[in-house]
Amino acid sequence: MLQEIAAIAKKSLISNQWVDWYGAMTQQFQHAMLPQTTHDELARQKFVNSLQAYIGSQVSPKLQGIYERAKPQFEQQHQRPPHDRHEVRQLMQDNPDYHWWGALRRTTQEVMWESVMTSVDRQLAELNSRYTQLQHPHRLGSLTLHPDFELPAYQRAVDIHCMPGSYHHELGNDDVAAGAVYDRGVYLYVQGRLGPLNDGLGQALIHNYLKPNDPDWQPIRILDLGCSVGHSTLPYVDAYPNAEVHAIDVGASLLRYAHARAEALGKRVHFAQQNAEQTDFADASFDLIVSHILLHEMPGFAIQNVMKECHRLLKPGGLMAHLEASLYKHMDPFRAFLFDWETANNNEPFWSAMRDLDLEAIATDAGFATERITPTAISAIVQPAGQAKQGFGSRGSWYVLAARK
Repeated sequence: MLQEIAAIAKKSLISNQWVDWYGAMTQQFQHAMLPQTTHDELARQKFVNSLQAYIGSQVSPKLQGIYERAKPQFEQQHQRPPHDRHEVRQLMQDNPDYHWWGALRRTTQEVMWESVMTSVDRQLAELNSRYTQLQHPHRLGSLTLHPDFELPAYQRAVDIHCMPGSYHHELGNDDVAAGAVYDRGVYLYVQGRLGPLNDGLGQALIHNYLKPNDPDWQPIRILDLGCSVGHSTLPYVDAYPNAEVHAIDVGASLLRYAHARAEALGKRVHFAQQNAEQTDFADASFDLIVSHILLHEMPGFAIQNVMKECHRLLKPGGLMAHLEASLYKHMDPFRAFLFDWETANNNEPFWSAMRDLDLEAIATDAGFATERITPTAISAIVQPAGQAKQGFGSRGSWYVLAARK
């Protein structure tokens, strides 16, 4: 495998193979706030993206074979197979092929962000100007920022998933840099799998869970927690046209970009800089509260606070629904070990800790009745009605923790 990886690296420098990998991907929607790329910037992004695709489809699967060849040694010693990701790591941690795979993944991640930042830095003044222009008196939604807002310490401590400056970095007044980097970077990171508008998470939660379970329900007020640039927020505007949609996050730059992006796309959303652990909304303010891969970005105590805040904010009969990747209890040990790479090597400090939590018990402690808590697996791909159910831990699925007040 070492020889193959070296050949990949050499070949990528002298061929256009990787552009072909990327070319099959749906192109990102060109809204007014999206950073534009020069020929060289786009070529570099295509190279990184298609190398990621090759690693994922051709190199990663071979780790399973390496593990299977190493497992008999463990079984002979313990008279049983490894029963969790920690024991799998004992087998794999000194394997040079595993280290090469991890180094490639980490390097491509860092180069991906750098390639996007180069593009954003070149046109940041223009992007900031577009944001200012969209603050006209007849705008659709609203934006509320707090100059004295205190970021949670756990957000300041690390650049989440290696994004330089993380979600909260600001370069000046009216700065949208973090949002611009995130919008383009996420699209490249997931290789377009969330769709041209990066809205696949919101679409999946709406059309594979909310609509199938209650097709006639029309929530009046909706809150999206940890909205980042509003990728998953905007689908709620279309799915529930009579609803007042609110979205919060801690990063001012993200929210400026999110507001300008929503305005450019003609979507009415009210964005605000708030901590999901404790908001300034009144009790019983919302019919529906959602989040999309937010919980793994915070420690356990913060998740407990978020659940309590959801209970406070929901009207009687209101629903909260948190979408996340599968929990470790739904995975086999080897898959959990691969998942755990994000915590060990990709600046996701709470990724694994969250997946070991009993989220249903946390929801119960927050005030939700046990019989009204529903953990569900849904398809990651929006499917026709009646075809969207998935099994826990199956590939291509999301875990949803839902509860009604």
